[in-house]
Amino acid sequence: MLAGELRLGGAATVVLERRDAPTTESRASTLHARTMELLDSRGLLGALGTPPHEPRGHFGGVPLDLTLPSPWPGQWKVPQTRTEELLQDWVVGLGADLRRGHELRAVRVGEDGGAGVEAVAAGPGGRALRVRARFVVGCDGEDSTLRRLTGAEFPGRDAGRELLRADVAGIDVPDRRFQRLEKGLAIAARRADGVTRVMVHEFGAGPGGGEPEFGEVAQVWKRVTGEDIGSGDPLWVNSFGDADRQLTDYRRGPVLFAGDAAHRQMPIGGQALNLGLQDAVNLGWKLAAEVRGRAPAGLLDTYHAERHAVGRRVLANIRAQALLLLGGPEVEPVRALLGELIAERPQVRAHLAGMISGLDIRYDADAEDPLLGARLPYVQLRGPEGSLDAADLLRTGGRGLLLDLAGDARLRTAVRPWADRIVTVTARPAPDSALGAARAVLVRPDGYVVWTGTEGTSDGPENALKNWFGVSDRN
Repeated sequence: MLAGELRLGGAATVVLERRDAPTTESRASTLHARTMELLDSRGLLGALGTPPHEPRGHFGGVPLDLTLPSPWPGQWKVPQTRTEELLQDWVVGLGADLRRGHELRAVRVGEDGGAGVEAVAAGPGGRALRVRARFVVGCDGEDSTLRRLTGAEFPGRDAGRELLRADVAGIDVPDRRFQRLEKGLAIAARRADGVTRVMVHEFGAGPGGGEPEFGEVAQVWKRVTGEDIGSGDPLWVNSFGDADRQLTDYRRGPVLFAGDAAHRQMPIGGQALNLGLQDAVNLGWKLAAEVRGRAPAGLLDTYHAERHAVGRRVLANIRAQALLLLGGPEVEPVRALLGELIAERPQVRAHLAGMISGLDIRYDADAEDPLLGARLPYVQLRGPEGSLDAADLLRTGGRGLLLDLAGDARLRTAVRPWADRIVTVTARPAPDSALGAARAVLVRPDGYVVWTGTEGTSDGPENALKNWFGVSDRN
């Protein structure tokens, strides 16, 4: 995802991938509404067809309707293998240099951390590859090699409990959605291809050492459910615990981190994968602007400021969910109370759904205008050539958007020096739209609003344009 964003911004990009071929492990399978919106804005959803959709999710195993105003509400079930295939085709088509079979061995940072980096990797046959670059970004997972090589601080806590899981063919067990039994938690979901994913936790059990064998999964499953799945054919077995860690700094000079390399959390409800993809979209356009000499002072530092705070909040909600999900009988009163609040208090449901889906992220939370810092809301508009919605507007090829809602010729003149970085669209919103009294809206390449103009406002968008898109050569 990051490589694609960098290429959209015009930055030369090399991806070093340790694996010789794409993984066949199913891993994560949930895309949330905000991630779907971002993929839509890059024109990527058409290739997915119509994936299975589920409006209902959960918070710590307590059922939760995730429906909120969005063209893609709820959960969308896309195997991680398909998501990776989609993104690989996209970035290669954009000209990213993808080098498989290359394992990072060393990183050298220039003096004072500001003179670029040299990465050394071992390639096929042990051949060494040296890559010199302005920046290096670790998107290499919770056991990040780049993090280890650079000594980045990764404070937090290790796992105290774990959930065992396996994809198993040839078994016939009932589907279970977070079924809490006397001895533990059991989850089972049979896919269209006949493979069943099972997940199980025995109350009170701590994490084992290393990756589990299928025999261990089968034994725990039998103790918790009474069912024997030992004769099945395991296609994939692993476990994940409730470890909780976050980098102190997402950026140190020319070294940055995104995704699980920046934060480690229990992958409950698909939040980990979605959090990582959204890190990449936040970082990509900023880093590309920096590389191309277009970034205003401090733009790249907003990546840490914005995404560290989002990551901290997600980790907090996952800690709460882990307690509700893996706790024994002692958590039942809390689960019952939360279920009542979700069912009887719409504000509680919407708050939790916004948190899990990523739709409630707001980077400028102290601004008086609720649009500022939030994603451009899903609205219907009427343009010169017919009806539009927010998804149509944001397909800008990685550029920003100035939405002129009043047909203001002066506004279009003001933004003209940034015409290579901003797409200008004139349209009128439907009555009572979520845009309120705004007569103009300036949106970053990642879809978040950085300026609004209203009736009687004397300030134009020039300061916001300079603060987020730099000083144009045409100024």
